[in-house]
Amino acid sequence: MPMSAGYPFSAIVGLADLRLALLLNAVSPGVGGVLVRGEKGTAKSTMVRALAALLPDASVVSGCRFACDPAAPDPACPDGPHDASAPGEDRRARLVELPVGATEDRLVGSLDLERALAEGVKAYEPGLLAAAHRGLLYVDEVNLLHDHLVDLLLDAAAMGTAHVEREGVSVRHAARFLLVGTMNPEEGELRPQLLDRFGLTVEVAASRVPRERAEVVRRRLAYEADPDGFARRWADDDAALAARIGAARALLPDVALPDRELDRIARVCAAFEVDGLRADLVTARTAIALAAWHGRVEVEAADVRQAALLALPHRRRRNPFDAPGLDEDLLDEALRDEDPEPEPEPEPDDDPDGGPDGPDGGGPDDERPDGERPDGTPPGRADPGADQGRTQPPQAPAASTAPPEAAPRDTPPRDTPPRETAAPVAPDQAAVAAAEPFRTRLLAVPGLGQGAAGRRSRAETGTGRTTGERRAGRGAAGRLHLVGTVRAAAPHQVARGRTGPGLVLRRDDVREAVREGREGNLVLFVVDASGSMAARARMRTVKGAVLSLLLDAYQRRDKVGLVTFRGAGAELALPPTSSVEAGAARLEALPTGGRTPLAAGLLRAYEALRVEKLRDPRRRPLLIVVTDGRATHGRDPLGEARRAAGLLAASGTASVVVDCESGPVRLGLAARLAADLQGPVLGLNDLAADGLAGLVRDLRAAS
Repeated sequence: MPMSAGYPFSAIVGLADLRLALLLNAVSPGVGGVLVRGEKGTAKSTMVRALAALLPDASVVSGCRFACDPAAPDPACPDGPHDASAPGEDRRARLVELPVGATEDRLVGSLDLERALAEGVKAYEPGLLAAAHRGLLYVDEVNLLHDHLVDLLLDAAAMGTAHVEREGVSVRHAARFLLVGTMNPEEGELRPQLLDRFGLTVEVAASRVPRERAEVVRRRLAYEADPDGFARRWADDDAALAARIGAARALLPDVALPDRELDRIARVCAAFEVDGLRADLVTARTAIALAAWHGRVEVEAADVRQAALLALPHRRRRNPFDAPGLDEDLLDEALRDEDPEPEPEPEPDDDPDGGPDGPDGGGPDDERPDGERPDGTPPGRADPGADQGRTQPPQAPAASTAPPEAAPRDTPPRDTPPRETAAPVAPDQAAVAAAEPFRTRLLAVPGLGQGAAGRRSRAETGTGRTTGERRAGRGAAGRLHLVGTVRAAAPHQVARGRTGPGLVLRRDDVREAVREGREGNLVLFVVDASGSMAARARMRTVKGAVLSLLLDAYQRRDKVGLVTFRGAGAELALPPTSSVEAGAARLEALPTGGRTPLAAGLLRAYEALRVEKLRDPRRRPLLIVVTDGRATHGRDPLGEARRAAGLLAASGTASVVVDCESGPVRLGLAARLAADLQGPVLGLNDLAADGLAGLVRDLRAAS
């Protein structure tokens, strides 16, 4: 049964933060849009699409492809200039959806090739940015969109203008819209530069309350049974929300931001050490929109607090391993008004709303001396031991109640084992923490790839610099090489009887551009976790190197996988993924010990690469085998390992072997394995930042 009515915004159960963030952007698009992060099946797309029905109607100049306002037409509109008496028409605010596979032409527009070639005129064909002007632009799975498209999209959203400079076309047009992006973090993160460009970020998750889950299902089934009737039951609630949005928009210019609240915003952003000043601006705009939404003409402290909770979580991340979120104790401390008069007897739970005219309800002074907590922690601060684990969030409680002499302040971070585990361990050792990650040099796959989205190896891509032309196949219009096409058709115009200004074309005349850019790769680590690798210092170094390359892969939009082998077999510990958090978690929990089934590890890697090639055939793999080359499991351990390596080499997989052998006597087995894989071998120390420069040279030499 076709659904003639969209799901009502008011009928969505829960998701209060997302609801508020969307409504605030509807009130003030200058806030900068919303990025919705959450697991699949949480009604992210449903709520965004439902919001479009609440937006006020737009009055546009009749026939204008760029939705100019008759009251204030854009003087630079490509369809202008518009006469002051030009007729207008009212229409619903548009919801424009940008698909993941969109091209740059589709987003910003391009030369109208049909008119250029047939009529000999230069005309501009608008893209989705023009269609979204004064409406809502929705990007589902924004983290899977090509980086250059996200850059164009966010630039237009920030400036309110789209610039097109390509194929002899130079156009500027207005592009002010409410931007909403959704993403599932399990499928990979946005780069920090792009993440910062979204005004607000909201984390969503399905309710774990059975009553709420049942109500979601009940309403959805009722909607599917009778969409129009369900929409009518919620029409009054949606109409009330739409009226409130309109009233808040009208009130917005009159809302004042007092200096005391502006100072409060600056203190909060400084306390969380966010980069740049975009966070301050977004927080201020959000606080103003909140005041207008609540019908007030002045921003209050509560508005600033709520705005900070929406605008700052994604800006305080320093690397992909940091979980988004805010320490609300630190937030409240930064929001607290500075009292010019010192308190005579400070208490640990000083109430920011209290003053010298009333008690704060604290405990006796002899129980909490000098305003400290019972555990000796200053008020508003996390436990001092919390900073010894880099992955522990600031708000995490203290994990130990041991006396001070058992955990001195100068104890090294988590890579040092506790005293009770310092004795020799059993063959199956507990997981050892990774060393600190470091910045790596570019590690590229040799040759020219086919252009999986990314920023690592050379490849033919749909974007990048044009390096040549070739005869086009079917469906190549999006990559047309205009000069090459004209050059191919020009000698035949007399023979084809051309009489008008346009060219007479044949299919064989069409040329497509050959462009070279960068691609992402699949970096598959095969890590020896057997007893021969069980030295804690060695595994700590290996894990630190893998963690560093994992971070580099995140920045270069690669996929990463992890195969480990120990005992009697091998395991695909991390299937190929773009999720940095998942990779770091699996690496952190990797135990060691047992025999060395090297052949099993290589065969498991071969199978993982074979399956992934079926799923993502354009993404070239890079295999990094981290081992000392020993093989101690099977009837013919070394022979089986050499045959498995030959299978990988025959498949054309680019490989690197990291030799972890140590000690005065070395067998050189890792070098023999590298020869079988037809790739270079590196010492463990060569994985430092400077050593990776030589790795690139070795890879190119091996090709």
